[in-house]
Amino acid sequence: MMKRLSWAALAALFIGSSACQSEEEIKRQKYITEGILLYQTNCANCHQKDGKGLEALYPPITGSEYLSKPDSIIHIIRHGQQGPIVVNGKRYNRPMPPQTHLSNLEIAEIVSYINAEWGQKDLFIDVKHVDRVLGKQ
Repeated sequence: MMKRLSWAALAALFIGSSACQSEEEIKRQKYITEGILLYQTNCANCHQKDGKGLEALYPPITGSEYLSKPDSIIHIIRHGQQGPIVVNGKRYNRPMPPQTHLSNLEIAEIVSYINAEWGQKDLFIDVKHVDRVLGKQ
């Protein structure tokens, strides 16, 4: 809880110092800031803090072709992944459990963060998009 508050304080400081940013950019920065902590808590154990995955066990996010498919990422986070998957030309076959404990907002924050960090830098996925993709689950 303390880490979450410190990230929120950092975000507030950042946002306060950037008065000339659009509301959309401010919202995007909030999502990314929250996404950092959510990624570290829910994803980094397997995909690692640097997003490079874990050898032959867990696929990388960094440079992954999946980053160009945000709707697929949203489905994989929510519903998990079973069976073989090919990422960056390499085959992986470890299950990823569904992350049903994450809200649609949290999924949007994670997807926005991983894209800002390792993918389409300007891509912003808001909760309304996740709601549409997942059918308002």
